[in-house]
Amino acid sequence: MSIPSWHAELWTRLQARRQRDALPHALLLCGPQGLGKRDFLRRFVRGLLCQHPQDGDACGTCRSCLLFDAGTHPDYVALTYGLRKDGVQRQDIVVDQIRELSARLATASQFGGWQVASIDPADAMNSAAANALLKTLEEPASQTMLILAADAPWRMPATIRSRCQRIDFQVPKHEESLAWLQRIGVRDAEAALVAAGGNPGLARIWVEEGSLAQRQEVRKDLAALASGRGDAIAMGKRWLDDAPEQRLWFAAQAVADEMRARATAQSTPLSSSLDGEGLMAWYDAANRTRDALRGPLRGDLLLLELLGRWR
Repeated sequence: MSIPSWHAELWTRLQARRQRDALPHALLLCGPQGLGKRDFLRRFVRGLLCQHPQDGDACGTCRSCLLFDAGTHPDYVALTYGLRKDGVQRQDIVVDQIRELSARLATASQFGGWQVASIDPADAMNSAAANALLKTLEEPASQTMLILAADAPWRMPATIRSRCQRIDFQVPKHEESLAWLQRIGVRDAEAALVAAGGNPGLARIWVEEGSLAQRQEVRKDLAALASGRGDAIAMGKRWLDDAPEQRLWFAAQAVADEMRARATAQSTPLSSSLDGEGLMAWYDAANRTRDALRGPLRGDLLLLELLGRWR
């Protein structure tokens, strides 16, 4: 695994706390998707449980490391989306999962060291689950650590966030991001980085998944709708069937480019008839729709309303 350069300072600070025996009982790893929070979490937990760590990193050969790599370490539990009774994956983390986790953390460590649990995505906890977690955060057992990972920490209650030591992952400078992408062999790194809004992790993912072609497709769709040639219903169905949240990211990005072009009196790429205020309102609506797709509302109707407004 290529460890990103922007992890170095965060890692050093966390390991300094470990050396002082001053690790908190709860960490919150947060920041935009694609910056390696989950890799950082796994690296840290693996090193924390290792019997012979070296500068915070796991040795990879002790019994603890072998169990961790096999997913069977008795002192680590990773909590994520569970299954409903009908076998369908839930879209949130529920209170029963948190209660079970809290009971697990109340037991003694089998290796005589740390007991660690992670919740990912922590911003998917419903209100009952978050309330149940508060007691564990307020009355932590000795030698236990709870690590929360969240792309959107603002969705979590302030009472949860305030009881965790935050580690914020921020988009690095353009030069640093570009150097990392080139070092790991990402093709068209510059164009991918622009498409990802400067986020190098997203740029890498989108190149690997071929998403840059989808970005161009979204722009063509919006231009077609603006000229009266597109079908909003058919377009909405096509977007819903293939990475709708990502398409809405690209759509909002395209509208931002449209606004910048107008501000500098350049040729507008989408040729929208909306005025400046209308473009800003549509940009905000696209981002709200992306969030709403995670909820209970019908995605086809959400997209149809948005695309209808554009047309």
